[in-house]
Amino acid sequence: MSDITANTPIHGSSAPRDAPMATTGPIAWLRANLFSGWLSTAVTLLLGYLIVRAVVGIVDWAFINAIWSVPLSPTGVAQTQVCRDLQGAGACWAVVTEKHRFMLFGTYPYEQHWRPAIVCLLFIGLYIVSAMRRFWNWTLVPIWIVTLTAIGILMWGGVLGLPYVPQERWGGLPITLILATFGLAFAFPLSILVALGRRSSLPAIKVLCVVYVELIRGVPLISLLFMASVMFPLFLPEGMNIDKLLRAQIAIILFAGAYLAEVVRGGLQALPKGQYEAADAMGLSYWQKTGLIILPQALRLVIPPLVNTFIGFFKDTSLVLIIGIFDLLTAGKTAIVEPAWQGFGVEVYVFVGLIYLCFCFAMSKYSQGLEAELNRHRRR
Repeated sequence: MSDITANTPIHGSSAPRDAPMATTGPIAWLRANLFSGWLSTAVTLLLGYLIVRAVVGIVDWAFINAIWSVPLSPTGVAQTQVCRDLQGAGACWAVVTEKHRFMLFGTYPYEQHWRPAIVCLLFIGLYIVSAMRRFWNWTLVPIWIVTLTAIGILMWGGVLGLPYVPQERWGGLPITLILATFGLAFAFPLSILVALGRRSSLPAIKVLCVVYVELIRGVPLISLLFMASVMFPLFLPEGMNIDKLLRAQIAIILFAGAYLAEVVRGGLQALPKGQYEAADAMGLSYWQKTGLIILPQALRLVIPPLVNTFIGFFKDTSLVLIIGIFDLLTAGKTAIVEPAWQGFGVEVYVFVGLIYLCFCFAMSKYSQGLEAELNRHRRR
């Protein structure tokens, strides 16, 4: 009998075959999840029909039958009758084309709109740089200082040949970004201190932090804004006045700090007791233990609720309209006060909503990536 080596092919053998498409792959997933029975099939077909109808209707309204511009009369007034003739069959995006600068920049001087436009780009650039982990060190501090100084110079002016623009003329997207950025930037470290204070062994500090959190969370943000705008100046010395925007900013910081403090406290309580005991066994001081061991782990655990709170407060900046500050949403509402454009609020709100969606969706996607990266060691 001759020897058969391991490399000698066996006659009649065939290569391994793939599993049938009916048991693996997309077809198997569809059969298991969407067409597993007659009831599942009926629901799938009904929902598919409704989705197709909705998508076709939205495409017809937003694109096919939409009007993107309208002619102007000899006096420069927009002739919107062509939009009204559609009777809702198509969108009148001409209102966005005509009023987009007012919605984005409010009553800021028209010839100076390039300044708030650059401010918006600086904010976006600041967010991008702050999101990069390579800058998570002390180099981020001068970047923030330089960027915020440039933003202040551009918005106020009065130097470098720029005309001075009072805060009463500010509005639109820059106001929303200013309130959200400064509000969350100052509220986050405040929330960490309050969360640590609620777990402190010193009764006075613990009671003070508990009273602050419960008091702030027990009232709506509108009431805080109203008090900051109307009642707070009554307690100031005679002749002293604080800008309305700064008062609204302080109210937002205090409100956001109370909510974020509870999120951070949840992360602190989620850590096992062994982490605290191990840090004590190493002989670390309280602040060394907190900054090097406890806080990094606690914040890693609460990334989703933290970002969810960030998104909520980014949208809540629209409530400043109650004290007469022209944020993005308020500027959009004011843009359709003109009689020629009344009745086209849907298009304006869609435009404003898309801007909010872009910022909120970016925060959501970044938090998902950051959570996956920081919790990579937990995967098994």
